[in-house]
Amino acid sequence: MPDTYKTKQGQMWDEIARLTLGDEKLMHHLLTANPEHRFTVFFSAGTELNIPTVETDKKPQSVPPWKK
Repeated sequence: MPDTYKTKQGQMWDEIARLTLGDEKLMHHLLTANPEHRFTVFFSAGTELNIPTVETDKKPQSVPPWKK
């Protein structure tokens, strides 16, 4: 995973999170790492964002009874 990411015209936080962190639900980590852009909705091309290292637990949220 790169330490920085250069945006493409019109990208939004959720798409960037999916591309760089693997899940759009992790976009809050991007916002925390890039507070100067927190009010940006649509990015211009070439904006450089810091990409944090995020530890994720990839276990399923609900486990079927036969797997418990």
